[in-house]
Amino acid sequence: MRLNLGCGRDKRAGYVNVDKYPQFEPDRVVDLEATPWPFADGSAEEIVLHHVLEHLGQATPVFLAIIGELYRVLKVGGMIEITVPHPRSDLFLGDPTHVRAISPAMFQLMSRKNCAEWNRLGTPHTRLAEILGVDFEVGSVRNRLAPAWAQKAEREKWPQARVREAAELYNNVVEEIIFTVRKAG
Repeated sequence: MRLNLGCGRDKRAGYVNVDKYPQFEPDRVVDLEATPWPFADGSAEEIVLHHVLEHLGQATPVFLAIIGELYRVLKVGGMIEITVPHPRSDLFLGDPTHVRAISPAMFQLMSRKNCAEWNRLGTPHTRLAEILGVDFEVGSVRNRLAPAWAQKAEREKWPQARVREAAELYNNVVEEIIFTVRKAG
């Protein structure tokens, strides 16, 4: 099974399209903040969250329960594709329904391999993999630049290091982050 969670009007062929709002006519009406979800353990080989995760779990326990459900429902080796507005973009900041900034760095905290290394080094990272009993590995990460920045980067032939530097120094460089995570264990 492939799940398109929080599908809204973005219904995808070959997926179970899930949304909280019946007016979008999803395949399944499910409130993702109400756990547990009505899907069997390890039943999804792929999950898509396209501009959804930043809307969920304003209260930390609710958000962590959602992460637990993603892990429970995804089969080992399964992938989650996450698209979110960059936390330093007006796309994120300007929408009052966005309740939580999401980044690949957040999912780095949910890797058992990373937690083991941080334990060895004695670093202060929050070891969410250990706390939640999950194990995710971040895969590909792609940033979609704002049009003006994309034109500048193209015109000046910026390497990725320069793009990362600009995104760290200025707001509204990156509009969207598209990344994947895999269920490792």
